[in-house]
Amino acid sequence: MNVLVVGSGGREHAICSAFRRSPKVEGLFCAPGNAGIAGIATCVNIAADDVRSLADFAAANNIGITFVGGETSLALGIVDEFESRGLRIIGPRANGAQLEASKAFAKGFMARHGIPTAKFTVSHSADFAILELESGDFGGSDSNVVVKADGLAAGKGVVVAKDRAEAVEAINHLGEIAGSAAADKIVLEECLVGREVSLLVFSDGENFAMMPAVRDHKRIGDGDTGPNTGGMGTVSDDALLSEAELSDIVERIVKPTLHACKREDIHFRGVLFFGLMLTAKGPMVLEYNVRFGDPETQSILVRLETDLVDICEAMLTETLDKLDIKWTKGSSACVILAADGYPAKPRTGDVINGLAEAAKVPNVAVFHAGTARDAAGNYITSGGRVLGVTAVGANLNGALLSAYEAVSKITWPGMQFRKDIGRQL
Repeated sequence: MNVLVVGSGGREHAICSAFRRSPKVEGLFCAPGNAGIAGIATCVNIAADDVRSLADFAAANNIGITFVGGETSLALGIVDEFESRGLRIIGPRANGAQLEASKAFAKGFMARHGIPTAKFTVSHSADFAILELESGDFGGSDSNVVVKADGLAAGKGVVVAKDRAEAVEAINHLGEIAGSAAADKIVLEECLVGREVSLLVFSDGENFAMMPAVRDHKRIGDGDTGPNTGGMGTVSDDALLSEAELSDIVERIVKPTLHACKREDIHFRGVLFFGLMLTAKGPMVLEYNVRFGDPETQSILVRLETDLVDICEAMLTETLDKLDIKWTKGSSACVILAADGYPAKPRTGDVINGLAEAAKVPNVAVFHAGTARDAAGNYITSGGRVLGVTAVGANLNGALLSAYEAVSKITWPGMQFRKDIGRQL
């Protein structure tokens, strides 16, 4: 079977690696891919948002399964385009992609169906958002408030403001931070307090299957300091959720969300991501993603034992309930290595040293996110988040030790990473 993965980051490198482990995959393609992905798949020079050209490629190259990595392609209707041509693809249609593409839609969806989430309001301009802020509905002047751009913003559309002044500043500059189109509507939320965790499921539209719970580390600096990023590292460990907590989340959030999708004529096939806060009042939804997270994917897929092709076939045929998906026991950790200047203005073009040495560390996989090759064949930085150094272990401490040992082998000028990934669950 020929498989096409759509995207170019560390998430797509991890997805390609999982497909490459399958004996059922003959040709593996990635569009557009990156320098690291080129080592295990044929990179195709088609942008992830060029959905018609991607469909043309899939039809011309006998692609048996297309797996969409990122949210932009899904929001643009890549699944609708492929299905209209009889092409097999994993991901929700455009109406389901709204759960991520529009935070206002997602919050309204949760409110309509009684899915627990933070109190919120939606404004169509900065001026009205500030009026809502000053109404007092979100606490006093020193209260935390979450300011969100409605649309897709590559992880840059959320500001957790520590007080009213910072919230007003975020509202007034949200268009600059997230892009004017993404900030066309502004969502204000109460700031939930608790323990954050992410839970992902495979869904075939009728049935679902759980993945191991993961925790992301969003802020750039140790101790959760500095600005939010797309994610500086993740861990997957059984201690993240007890059996009782997992059962509660499934009954109060996962099942109601998927049932609500059916009621709203959303046939959700693909990966549904629940960003959760475990509060004193129970679990609440922070956000939905309609695809694998990045860098959550890296920590999850290194633990996958079941053939990813079999999982895709089950999603395509609505038989997930017949498939027993296996995961390795133990834990995993991913440490992101970022470019100098990330997340504001990452510097690119620096030569990356030590990749071969890092690859020799047992139980480690180095996933490329923002890399390219220079004229001499060296790997160089080409984005903000550059590498995802990922390891598995019998326990979380073992996984972290292996990941950080591999990190110590890699250098380039200005390389930055967090040294406290997974230290507090």
